[in-house]
Amino acid sequence: MFRQLKEDIALIKERDPAARSSFEIFMTYPSLKALRSYRKANWLYRHGFFTLARIISQHARNRTGIEIHPGATIGKGLFIDHGMGVVIGETAVIGDNCLIYQGATLGGTGKDKGKRHPTLGDNVLVGAGAKVLGPFKVGSNVKIAANAVVLNAIPDNCTAVGVPARVVKRNGERVGCHTVTQDIDQIHIPDPVSQELCRMEIEIERMRKRLEELENKT
Repeated sequence: MFRQLKEDIALIKERDPAARSSFEIFMTYPSLKALRSYRKANWLYRHGFFTLARIISQHARNRTGIEIHPGATIGKGLFIDHGMGVVIGETAVIGDNCLIYQGATLGGTGKDKGKRHPTLGDNVLVGAGAKVLGPFKVGSNVKIAANAVVLNAIPDNCTAVGVPARVVKRNGERVGCHTVTQDIDQIHIPDPVSQELCRMEIEIERMRKRLEELENKT
C-alpha cells in the first residue's frame, strides 16, 4: 500500500509542475484521493460487495468531484489533473500512463448494454471537457483535444479534435493545413473547421486561376 502511495505521489510530481512537495500532494490532490478510494471500491466490487463499493465511490465523488465507478478497469500511472467533473463509467477500461483533465467523461450513449463505455490504450491524453462516449477503442498514444466529443474508434498515434471529433494527425503526419504541437499540450491543436475552410480557400483560388486562364484565351 505504501509503495503504491509513493509511486502515485512520484507520478504527480513528475507530471504536474505545480506540485511542490509530497506532503502537499498527499493532503490536497483530489486525483490521489480518488484513485486510492477507487482501488478499495474496485476490490470490493470484484469480490461481490457491490453496494459497499458504490458507497465508497460516491463518498470519494463527494470529496473530490471525481466519479469513478468501482467496476472500471484502470491501469498503472493514471493522473487526473484538477479532476473536478471527471466521470469514468462502469465498463470503461484505461491503459497505462494516461492523463485526464477536468470535466472529461468516459461514458456511454445510453443505448448500449454490457460493454457500454470506451477503452483507452496506453499513453492517452483526454483534454479538459472532452467526452468519449460509447463502447469503442481509443488507441495508444492518442490525444483528444479539450471539449472534443469522440463517438467512434480512434487508431493508435492520432490526435482528435472537434464535435464530433475528427483525426487531425496520424502516425506523426499532420492531416490538413496546420501543425500540431507535441507532448501534453491540449490547446495548440488544429481545428477541423479551420482545416475545411483552408481546403475550400485553396480550391477557390485554384478555380479563380483557371477562370483567369480561360478569360485570357478568349
